[in-house]
Amino acid sequence: MIYIFDGSLEGLLTAVFEWFERKPGYTSLKVDKTYQPDAFTSSFLIVSDRQKSDRVWNGLQKKLGKQWMRRVYCAYLSEKPEAFDSLFHFMSYIFLNPVGAEKNFGNKDVLDISQIATKVEREKHRMEAFIRFQQTSDGFYYCAIDPDFNVLPLIAKHFKDRYADQQWIIYDLKRHYGLFYDLEKVTEITVELGEEKNFKQPASAQLNEKEELYTHLWKDYFKSTNIVSRKNTKLHVKHVPKRYWKYLTEKQLS
Repeated sequence: MIYIFDGSLEGLLTAVFEWFERKPGYTSLKVDKTYQPDAFTSSFLIVSDRQKSDRVWNGLQKKLGKQWMRRVYCAYLSEKPEAFDSLFHFMSYIFLNPVGAEKNFGNKDVLDISQIATKVEREKHRMEAFIRFQQTSDGFYYCAIDPDFNVLPLIAKHFKDRYADQQWIIYDLKRHYGLFYDLEKVTEITVELGEEKNFKQPASAQLNEKEELYTHLWKDYFKSTNIVSRKNTKLHVKHVPKRYWKYLTEKQLS
């Protein structure tokens, strides 16, 4: 049996609820956008239901601690089809076993969720470390990103706390949505696809007139503090992988 859902967290939780209601035996979970039906496997379309999903989420909170609830959420944010299937089986496993079953790393799904969540957390920390804002002509600070995982929900608090006195936008070009902080709260925003190029490559007229000066000052500071004789490219790339260099002003200008 294959369960097909819409890719939402609500849909995934609803799928778990439906499995316990129907008990169809071994079931795989697939996303509707990528599912390819075949003539030999029966399927069931999951219709997201808030009440059902809330019951499953509340049930998980009774059986899992905060650390594991975060791992579940992080694994979902990975957006990997295999992670969705592992989450489906992990949740079923948790409900079918006594409290503490999440400690059994001999279980494939327990191990998978832990490893996937670790990768998402690593991406979160790197985004927090490597994001560089540019100031626009109207006073906003912005940065465009395209992370491997959907980490915007995880980094919102960090930037709200760190840049509480600035209005900023962090826009995910890969997922076509962003976060906007207006000095009071963080809200989710989207723009038309044709306008996204302004986030990726803003025209000089859109930037604050001092932005270029700040950029050069940062370049000079970076060069003055860099000791060439102690350069260790291998170690540097280990801590700052090349795929993140596009976010760093000093890399773009070196």
